[in-house]
Amino acid sequence: MCGVDIIVIGGGQSGLAAARTLLDAGLTPVLLEATEQATGSWPRYYDSLTLFSPARYSSLPGMAFPGNPDRYPHRDEVVDYLARYARALRRSGAEIRTGARVVAVEAGGKTNGGGFAVRLADGTTLSAPGVISAGGSFANPYLPRLEGQAGFTGRILHAAAYTSPEPYAGKRIIVVGAGNSAVQIAHELARLATVTLATREPIRFVDQRLLGKDLHFWFDVTGFDRLPARLVTAPPTVPVLDEGIYRQALRDGLLKRRPMFTRLDGDTVVWADGSRRHVDVVLLATGYRPHLRYLDGLGALDERGHPRHDRGLSTTHPGLGFLGLEWQRNPASNTLRGVGRDARHLVRRLRSRLGARRSRVGV
Repeated sequence: MCGVDIIVIGGGQSGLAAARTLLDAGLTPVLLEATEQATGSWPRYYDSLTLFSPARYSSLPGMAFPGNPDRYPHRDEVVDYLARYARALRRSGAEIRTGARVVAVEAGGKTNGGGFAVRLADGTTLSAPGVISAGGSFANPYLPRLEGQAGFTGRILHAAAYTSPEPYAGKRIIVVGAGNSAVQIAHELARLATVTLATREPIRFVDQRLLGKDLHFWFDVTGFDRLPARLVTAPPTVPVLDEGIYRQALRDGLLKRRPMFTRLDGDTVVWADGSRRHVDVVLLATGYRPHLRYLDGLGALDERGHPRHDRGLSTTHPGLGFLGLEWQRNPASNTLRGVGRDARHLVRRLRSRLGARRSRVGV
């Protein structure tokens, strides 16, 4: 581990993009991935998941997504793409360690002039002047507390634990959420079960295609994907991209949507109008929160566990960066199509900071 400039934590799309960008900048990274394959959380997403962006807009730096550029790649295609990307990184000289779960990051590594010490679950400690936290959020699903859930006799699960509709055949299911995953999962469940979408606000749909072009074409040519986050207000719920099938399912009654229920009671759900209905499963498509527990002792997080940062660069620790956060710099920051731009921005700033720090300590 001699001569490592930056340790990258997380081997998904953000960590891989960071490693590629660091190599291109002449820096030496080591990438740490907790699982046995550097493909991030993609293998654990539900079976039918497809990208909402076409392949031409879903590439990481230096490697185009293969195949028809206008198709919407399936989850397994993304897994294969990321695995090939990791192999190419290794051939380029990047060190990628799988099965390397980080448990803590501490300031002041012994051999790096005051950088960071990164402690792994197996007892190993690695040191480097810089760290990029790119671990994603899939391991930290947001589970809102539901009134009456302690006495609920059905099953409550998060979308992170959902894989396919077959185990839920014939069930009465409520899907909580109004985003893309909520609607996509509810739609496929409705083929085999009775499904209601429970949302606090009406679902906002956006046409997947405009004037014969995918919406991401317009995001690209108008520069929307690159707008600074400070100039764009993040919506409370991401609009659902639809070619018409989801809105038609609601019109046809295959899917039903109701305002959020008030509580659970035994085997029933109680709606705002006081009516009740038996329910077997409540599936929470309620999003995720940053998974950064290994930074708890560093003082780099706020009281909610969110990083203190300026467009990905830590405001508390020089040499610490974040990648893959929602709205980190712009609307595309935590996507395959946008993380490469964020990686280039972050690496430029980290390189400048690390260079200044090395000059001060006489390296």
